Amino acid sequence: MATAKPPTPNQATPTHSNLVRLIAIVLLVLIVLVGLTILIIWLTIKPKKLVYSIDDGSINNYNLSDGNHLNSTYDFILRAYNPNKKVSVYYDKVDIEVLYDDETLSRGIIDPFHQPKRNATRFKLNLASHDVQLSDQIARDLKAERTSGRVEMTVKLKARIRFKVGVWKSRHYHMKVSCAPIMVHFSTSSRGFQRTMCDVDI
Repeated sequence: MATAKPPTPNQATPTHSNLVRLIAIVLLVLIVLVGLTILIIWLTIKPKKLVYSIDDGSINNYNLSDGNHLNSTYDFILRAYNPNKKVSVYYDKVDIEVLYDDETLSRGIIDPFHQPKRNATRFKLNLASHDVQLSDQIARDLKAERTSGRVEMTVKLKARIRFKVGVWKSRHYHMKVSCAPIMVHFSTSSRGFQRTMCDVDI
């Protein structure tokens, strides 16, 4: 009487390989489908670029010592506009810098916030230089501009943001905003402020 023999290892391997290959193909198809779905949604929504501007600014309590130590406060109104009809934005981290001739005078942060669709949000930025040591050249340039009653400055932002469409939230994106040149008047000046539009890179 004949008896059945168990499959040898060489006979079992092809079945196992086929199963692994099938699982890999299914996973790949799922990844492609999810990616295409997200892409189609994104292209359908056609998100517009975020718009930033500095709407007002002034320098107060200015004091530059003979040793090139700067003490000063800077008051800016930053306007962030989300023009999108279907996309809101989560700002999870926002760092701010005030610069003069590429030298950082002050740093600050904006607390995390959520910006709804078609929304304009204004922030009062109150930043300060506390005994900041300037190079001789920067100090000379700053003193020269001080005599005209205004100084050309730059405000920069670095942020980690996410977009939200319906219940879907995107991954984190790094956003850089550069606002320059900003003609900032000293508090004693009676001249008006010229609104400055910013460059936004995501």
